[in-house]
Amino acid sequence: MNPSDTKPLSNTQRALQELRRMIFTGELSAGSDHLETELADQLGMSRTPVREAALILDRQGLVALRPRKGVRILPVSPEDMSEIYDILTELESLAACDAAHRDLTETDLAPMGDAIDRMEDALAHHALEDWALADDQFHAELVRLGGNRRARMIVGMMSDQVRRARAVTLYMRPLPTRSNRDHSDVLDAIRVGDGNRAASIHRAHRQNAKQVIIDLLEQHRLHCI
Repeated sequence: MNPSDTKPLSNTQRALQELRRMIFTGELSAGSDHLETELADQLGMSRTPVREAALILDRQGLVALRPRKGVRILPVSPEDMSEIYDILTELESLAACDAAHRDLTETDLAPMGDAIDRMEDALAHHALEDWALADDQFHAELVRLGGNRRARMIVGMMSDQVRRARAVTLYMRPLPTRSNRDHSDVLDAIRVGDGNRAASIHRAHRQNAKQVIIDLLEQHRLHCI
């Protein structure tokens, strides 16, 4: 596509993009309250697109809209993460199994392989933020290749919460070398059509990640992120 054909972002899309960035970086800290007029001033735009963006973030579970009090940035507790990871584990494991049974080509699987390569390179250079971006790509591709549109929608909504927790714990955890091995094993199982093995490996992978995140949140009392 010619870059000149790309439609510019609407004000609502720009507000949504910027508010998400501010939440994930902690610029808008968990538990804090913000009037829509205040946020509009920060973003240099009118209140209407900020309101529309806040409604989207409310549906995604990142904020709560409160009458006369504006927008509250929601915290994520260890209990929240446990529930979210349990849902992600089942839906992504289903996707891994389904993907293995779809006779996917090497072209279909190439983005997952690329994500693994980028994760390996990121770990070699201790570039954990780059690793996290590649990890997101792997999981998104896995669910996409599973072919279940509703599962993809639910996982996309839940993944935002995981990114918030990971942003805080990323530099506290051991290097995620096991995670990279798990991803390679899942891809290999999908490639040979072994759905049960793909699902089993991914289920163990997600449950291990869940425990790492929850332990760090509890150990450092990072209940508000």
